[in-house]
Amino acid sequence: MAMTTSGIDGDGGGGDAVDVSVVVPARDCRPYLDRCLTSALVQRVKKEIVVVDDGSTDGSAELLDLYAAYHRTSVKVVRLEGSSGGAGRPRNIGLEHATGRYVFFCDADDYLGPEALERMVAMADRNGSDIVLGKIVGHGRRAPASMFHHDTDRAPLGESAVYNSLCCFKLFRREMLERHRIRFAERVLIGEDIHFTVHAFCHAEVISVVADHDCYHLVARPDGSSIMQQAGSRDPLGWLTMIRGPIALMAEHVPPGPLRDHLLVRHFKLDVLAQLGVPFLEAGEVRRKDIAQEVAALCDEWLTSGVRARLSGIDRQRLACLDDVDRLARLAGIEGAAVRRRLTGLRWEADRLVVTGTAALEGIRAVDGISLVLRSRAEPAREVVVPAAHGPARSGCDGTEFAARVDAGALGSGVWDLRVAIEVEGVVRHARLGADRDDEVTRPAPRLIRDVVAIPYFTKDNGNLSIDVGGHLLAVPGTVRITRTRWALGQRLAIDGEVLVGGGVPAASAIRRLVWRERRTGDERADRVVALPGGGFAARPPVGRFAPGTWDAYLEVELGGPPARFRVETDAAAVAGPRRPWGGIVLRSVRPYATPGKGRLSTVVRKLTARSLLRRMLR
Repeated sequence: MAMTTSGIDGDGGGGDAVDVSVVVPARDCRPYLDRCLTSALVQRVKKEIVVVDDGSTDGSAELLDLYAAYHRTSVKVVRLEGSSGGAGRPRNIGLEHATGRYVFFCDADDYLGPEALERMVAMADRNGSDIVLGKIVGHGRRAPASMFHHDTDRAPLGESAVYNSLCCFKLFRREMLERHRIRFAERVLIGEDIHFTVHAFCHAEVISVVADHDCYHLVARPDGSSIMQQAGSRDPLGWLTMIRGPIALMAEHVPPGPLRDHLLVRHFKLDVLAQLGVPFLEAGEVRRKDIAQEVAALCDEWLTSGVRARLSGIDRQRLACLDDVDRLARLAGIEGAAVRRRLTGLRWEADRLVVTGTAALEGIRAVDGISLVLRSRAEPAREVVVPAAHGPARSGCDGTEFAARVDAGALGSGVWDLRVAIEVEGVVRHARLGADRDDEVTRPAPRLIRDVVAIPYFTKDNGNLSIDVGGHLLAVPGTVRITRTRWALGQRLAIDGEVLVGGGVPAASAIRRLVWRERRTGDERADRVVALPGGGFAARPPVGRFAPGTWDAYLEVELGGPPARFRVETDAAAVAGPRRPWGGIVLRSVRPYATPGKGRLSTVVRKLTARSLLRRMLR
């Protein structure tokens, strides 16, 4: 295959070492090239962009010539005669021309987010990373998500979700790729990047994750012309044949044991047993038998007891009936059925949040069980399952009616998202609850339960039901009111008050401190509070010693989350008058007051100068 190059002068970096080589395979992608190349050119790292034109016939070649001419120190174009038939060979050729410390592979119809390479290179340099996964955002295409919950300096291959993402849109240390001759498979139409990324993961000593920034934008072409959008690109038999290579490659490098089992679980869940889902339903009867036989063959070769123990309930059921095509089709139908659910009621009953609704699977009448699953947003592995009482499905009803009572106070601190779980023939389907609800269903008032505050709410994006335990996202409703103030010895303002939160009285241990915030500078100081029975409290802040300024009073209360601050309310009658100078030389004046309108406690402290003292004397 003939090949020509144009673009970068000299070593590609103007004499400086290149941080990142961005390798872009391009084949008839003229409408997307500008966005892709511009997103790479604006990255604030020392870079080179190696574009491999794989026989384009739509004007891409002419556009690439312009980029190479105008960006001679940054853009190199490698032109292949004819088409390779897949992205594997163009990427390998691009890698051969790369000179950067790191390599990033970007498809021509996708694009990089601002600062993407800068952040990933910083992560790699800080940790000595061999691979850095940057957060991927999908536009009309499904993007991997399980590994992007939070930034991770060092993600263990066997104790994280990084292996779930086997696409090549990552930052790779080029020295590692060259030392182990890690390359893309060239004789496959799909899955060439799985072969490459599996091999790279096997040799990476440090793997890092940038999750708090959108690094890569994965785009579906509107005309459906990309390889992964074409009919048959995910043919189940073709996929099962392809995935044998990466699995065998991984097994060559990882000996039997927990790590290999962890990696095999990914392949069985997402590559092997997934072919018994929707693709299985769409196949004819003969192909269904062939798919089941191919899955069984892979299980005979690679399925261990450690892998089986880590699979979900539906996958274990599939394994038990690989010789029963009808049962496999029924399981696939249950898994693929749309979940119908509706929230019909939401109310407090003592300290329990009572949730009522209807739930069903589209086209499936019988329901074996319904429950609510509350999942921690910060730690998705943390779940609380609440069984729901339900009756038989009734004609004319949108589904099976259910009712569940959630002990919100026992959930633990954090934001909890509610899902309804429907069980049919041992298969459990989940769906968020709340967006579809009766008109009369409203958000219940927050409630103080034991020592925590629980705040049910509907999310802004989709209107689904969640519970904020502790006030992590939502403001905690409460009132703090001063009953009286008076001056005490030591330039102190004696304060008596009371606090209510969510219609209840917080425990004495929850009342933490009185915080004063200076209005102009934002400076803060805290004073001790003595908690009293029935939500009362007392404090004796030395306001006479505060620095000059206007100080606003807040009470901090611990309610199961970050400390909640409440502005201290009062009225003029409860506030002691200004403190006149007492004893010796006067240095300050102190004036507590109730703010106009809302009536909140503040204190003005002024430093008295000789001129102000004289003015007072002459009044």
